[in-house]
Amino acid sequence: MGALDFAGGTVVHISAGVAALVAALALGPRKDYGRQALLPHNVPMTLLGAALLWFGWFGFNGGSALAANGIGALAFVNTLLAPAATLLVWTLLDLFRMGKATAIGAATAIVVGLVAITPAAGFVSPLSALLLGGLAAFPSYFVLLIRPRTRVDDSLDVFAGHGIGGTTGALLTGIFAQKVWNDVADGLLFGNPAQLGIQALAVLAAAVYSGLGTFLLLKLTGLLLPLRPSPKEEGLGLDVIQHGEEAYMSGEGAVLLLEKTPPWYGYEPKGSEA
Repeated sequence: MGALDFAGGTVVHISAGVAALVAALALGPRKDYGRQALLPHNVPMTLLGAALLWFGWFGFNGGSALAANGIGALAFVNTLLAPAATLLVWTLLDLFRMGKATAIGAATAIVVGLVAITPAAGFVSPLSALLLGGLAAFPSYFVLLIRPRTRVDDSLDVFAGHGIGGTTGALLTGIFAQKVWNDVADGLLFGNPAQLGIQALAVLAAAVYSGLGTFLLLKLTGLLLPLRPSPKEEGLGLDVIQHGEEAYMSGEGAVLLLEKTPPWYGYEPKGSEA
């Protein structure tokens, strides 16, 4: 039908977002969800990861032109501009809501902007990329605020970032696409309103396919082995259970690992020994 998806915003990010939602619903929340803060453990590392992701995304989107040509350059430029616009709008939303701009919010905004521009990168003008990135901030931001009020334990907010961001980007591609930049199709703003309907159908098809496929795979896997650890294993932590060691050796979560109880364990000196 001519659905536009330059670098996988629909088939990658909407699929991932819906799969994450289905998996979170199937697995249920972690034992401490809603009772104690489950916060990012290292904000500088999160920012470094977002920076590396943005850098790598130039290859992801630009490389989807399959040539070092004008369309590849367009995708590269749009991959710079759209997340920058998302970052600006997201920061303003944070400032308006809390009076502070957060580093985790900035990292999240960058990812949302990258996801949103992915289906449109080689089809829209740089100005449209700025508009698309700015608009994409709103739905993901508010879905991310609503999610913690539910029992959906999507720990990395994949649905808000990738599912909603990918959906927004795919639909806005059907609005901002221009043949003058890539001789494929115009969008709604440029005389082809049918393209928006085609984009919406593509979003729906990807969501249904991913949701049903994920649900079936989880059920099949659940017949062979447990999908989640026992409460005791979850309390000890999967670093210990799966790897026999811990990533963090300080704080309340540290567990002393002993193969056998040593002979001195539990010994208390008496009298002169003390």
